[in-house]
Amino acid sequence: MAETSTKPYLLRAIYEWCTDNGYTPYLAAVADGNARVPKEFVKNGEIVLNISFGATSGLKMDNDVIHFNARFGGISREISVPIENVVAIYARENGQGMAFEVGKMPARDPAREPTPAAVSAATRPDPQTPTLSSVPSASTPQDGDDDQPDPPKKGGKPFLTRIK
Repeated sequence: MAETSTKPYLLRAIYEWCTDNGYTPYLAAVADGNARVPKEFVKNGEIVLNISFGATSGLKMDNDVIHFNARFGGISREISVPIENVVAIYARENGQGMAFEVGKMPARDPAREPTPAAVSAATRPDPQTPTLSSVPSASTPQDGDDDQPDPPKKGGKPFLTRIK
């Protein structure tokens, strides 16, 4: 039997955390042909949806899709977002939440995985594959940069910043 993804469980947990703490849960998703969302509210191929109790009707977060009804410009719309399209879920008030990788990952088949020798023989990484790199700590001054960083600004509307 195929293992169930942890993503829908994490989405439900963050949603519950937001509502338990009086925050407004927002869902960011890729708006492709699989998602049923109002196209006029899509920006850069993504849409951000308020999924709070007061903004939705009949919210159902299944393991494969999120369904609900919501009003956009006074018109009730049926919304359907596949779990694999979800980019992030977060609290509007403080930006705390969780971001996810989007894209269908092939099922893992141990028989088809490369051997350690094949991995070390690779000459260069695929340019489409994201790589991790370290960044200097904000508390460590860089060469010629002895100034202290600016303190975080207070007030205003928090937002989620995704770094790719």
